[in-house]
Amino acid sequence: MKANVQVRRSRERGHANHGWLDSYFSFSFADYYDAAHMQFRSLRVINEDRVEPNQGFGMHPHRDMEIFTYVVEGSLAHKDSMGHESSITSGQVQKITAGKGLLHSEFNASKTEPVHLLQIWIVPSEHSLQPSYEEYTLDKADEKNPLLLVGSPTGGKNVVHFHQDVYVYRGQLKAGKTTEHKLKPGRGLWLQMVKGSLHVGDTMVTSGDGLLLENVSDVVIKADHDSEFLLFDLA
Repeated sequence: MKANVQVRRSRERGHANHGWLDSYFSFSFADYYDAAHMQFRSLRVINEDRVEPNQGFGMHPHRDMEIFTYVVEGSLAHKDSMGHESSITSGQVQKITAGKGLLHSEFNASKTEPVHLLQIWIVPSEHSLQPSYEEYTLDKADEKNPLLLVGSPTGGKNVVHFHQDVYVYRGQLKAGKTTEHKLKPGRGLWLQMVKGSLHVGDTMVTSGDGLLLENVSDVVIKADHDSEFLLFDLA
């Protein structure tokens, strides 16, 4: 089979600026609709959000979705109807299984600094699950193993549990360094750039870009500049 390589450039994403919230959408979301970019496999939403100080999302409902939050800079306060209340900062992740339904709010409690985050939705393999919540501090980058597993179908120590056949890695590569990812037959890969620039094979991606790969086995990633990214390995 011929390799399927598609780049979702940062500038081509959907965009909404509400003043207090500046958002870019890799896939159709809310008032942004693009039939060519609805989702990739079970990966339904990748929103890059910047929330102004002392602003946020009030209580709102979710159901039947795995909600994964990755904070790039700043701090995000969270409350939900399960009684959880916390703040996550850069280097931490949070996953909520909305399941049969919950309410939650997200808020930038800083009076001076904005918060920059990625919010990701993954469609679960089952409906009406019991709502649950996980939050972890990620390990620091290891130059010998720059791809850190942060989410999987089984979970583990500092690895969130997704109710779906998806593996999520946080990548951190210094300029000039290279890493590889093996993609099993029939699976697909989405790489979402957070910052920096990379070459994945012959394809260059920079901050905010997304890269879809199918029908490939060895994915070679080389950093042109110090880079940070998320990698999704999906059934």
